[in-house]
Amino acid sequence: MSQSAQLDSVEGIQAILREQGYIADLPMATALRLVMALQKPLLVEGPAGVGKTQIAKTLADVLDTKLIRLQCYEGLDAATALYEWNYPKQMLHIRLTEGMRTAHSGHAANLENVGESVKEREAEIFSEPYLLRRPLLEAISQDQSPVLLIDEIDRADEEFEAFLLELLAEFQVTIPELGTVKATHRPYVILTSNRSRELSDALRRRCLYLWQNYPSLEKEAEIIRARLPGMDERLAQKIAAVMHYLRELPLNKAPGVAESLDWAQALVSLHREALDLGVLEATLGVILKDREDLALIESHKNRLAELVA
Repeated sequence: MSQSAQLDSVEGIQAILREQGYIADLPMATALRLVMALQKPLLVEGPAGVGKTQIAKTLADVLDTKLIRLQCYEGLDAATALYEWNYPKQMLHIRLTEGMRTAHSGHAANLENVGESVKEREAEIFSEPYLLRRPLLEAISQDQSPVLLIDEIDRADEEFEAFLLELLAEFQVTIPELGTVKATHRPYVILTSNRSRELSDALRRRCLYLWQNYPSLEKEAEIIRARLPGMDERLAQKIAAVMHYLRELPLNKAPGVAESLDWAQALVSLHREALDLGVLEATLGVILKDREDLALIESHKNRLAELVA
């Protein structure tokens, strides 16, 4: 079966993603199928570290298209996300042309010629060569539909969210000096949120929705083996068991699937084919990134020892 035919079915998408080392359950594969079929954005919410960002990266790999990422943060504005003018390059152009015209001018210019010269220079410096495309403008300017990842939209403020609604509705922007830029190939849009703030109903209504939680123990072990094919099955199971136990503790920063994969990779790099409490303690810094969390683990060593035995 061809890849295009596989992408026409949910089962096919699951199979292709598995080939990329990404284990997708039925709701996720269905959501991605609908993103492609309906050309609607997908909002993925869930705890940090469960693979929300990886969904977009893997989709771009599967479609063999460009991944364009907009990392959101507090204070992000439309101009920063859309485009900017390359002011240093503009200033350099002005100085160079000014010098050349001065060198070749043997007489004073009249006011009409000066006015025309100013307009010409404005047209020159506010043109494509001086335009810096930021993620949103870049996403609607591609010759092939890219995957646009709007990462951690909950970190941006409500004003930016309102602007984003307009862009996602029309997939076009107006640049005063150049005119309107409209997408000829609409991007596949994935938005992620860690729920640090509540998103507007307007944004939610315009998106497909997927809740991405921590995987089951069995699925996490499967994810580890998929990403590290040479990983021993029993070791993958132990890693998953430890991670699930840690997430049940009152940690400040619960480890996600990303940490599970980092830990598995670390054990492979250290040539550890089995787990014990000593190995766990030596590599805790791969899993936990908070001093208080490390201190909390001290009172749970007995249980951890049983899990890795």
